[in-house]
Amino acid sequence: MPSSTQSLRHLVRLTDLSQEEIEGILETSVKIRQEGTTTALSGRTLGLLFFRGSLRTRASFEAAVGQLGGHPIDLNATSDFWDLEDREGGVMDGAAPEHVRDAATVLSRYVDLLAIRPSLSGTSWGTDRKDSMIQSWAAHAEVPVINMESALWHPLQALADLMTLREHFGALSGRKLTIVWTHSPTAASPSVVNSLLQATVRSGMQVRLAHPAGYELDSQVLEETNELATKSGGSYEVSNELPEAVDGAEVVYARSWWSTEDYENPTLAASRRARHTDWMVDPALLKRGDHAHLMHAMPVRRNLEVTDEVLDGPESLVYQQAENRLHSQKALLMHILRGAS
Repeated sequence: MPSSTQSLRHLVRLTDLSQEEIEGILETSVKIRQEGTTTALSGRTLGLLFFRGSLRTRASFEAAVGQLGGHPIDLNATSDFWDLEDREGGVMDGAAPEHVRDAATVLSRYVDLLAIRPSLSGTSWGTDRKDSMIQSWAAHAEVPVINMESALWHPLQALADLMTLREHFGALSGRKLTIVWTHSPTAASPSVVNSLLQATVRSGMQVRLAHPAGYELDSQVLEETNELATKSGGSYEVSNELPEAVDGAEVVYARSWWSTEDYENPTLAASRRARHTDWMVDPALLKRGDHAHLMHAMPVRRNLEVTDEVLDGPESLVYQQAENRLHSQKALLMHILRGAS
């Protein structure tokens, strides 16, 4: 446990790390993949709290901790404990029987790090975009907190994506990436796209964001992306035309995300999605790129978001991405806990 709150390093979003830190973590990630792991977390206990479902994040994080010699405590809010209150100063007469302040303080006495996947209300984007739950954990915990995907950010996926891109291209400055919205009846949070967009622009990549009208990203996220692009020499542009947006791309990153315009209305959301069933990555689309490779954070709906031929073809990097969650998270844990020692 760190000796003072001043030594805490939380990772709520990837910009909580300097570019130099990210470079170091990625170098360690590659070394771990090539040479195997160490017992860097021997004697350390890490708490994993899931308020939403998870497959890759849960499995890769728990495996990373165990393979580094640490001990993970994996808790699921739907079966192992209960909802928590994050509002400050209110009367707790609702469903939540405990405040984040108390849970975070107590768990900090048991573990060396807390990784949280917070819940979303799903009823108000104005509320969910504040990421108040993960912010509350970071405010009250006495150990480092890692965000395992909130409404706005998924820093763990972005690290694995950067590692995958580095392994394939080497230096990323000037490389061309197109992020393509894809049709899905179970659209996801824009967190993956937000984090990917900022991480790649910050690395100097030329990024094109392609989506139908009505699926614009959060305006504050885009403003921050402009600032990062100005500082790094990267760039991004938005297109509402799918085929043309892929022209010249070296990587096509497919991802479905919901429209914040109808976030509170499932009927309108379904109606909007139904108008864009042609937004899918197939061989013809991929061929418009410059020997383009496919990336996707998964889960992926086959033959709806991406065709089998592309997913299972030589251009697909999706399984490499998924594996790199393990290696990059090991490097991240070593970095954060080294600083908290």
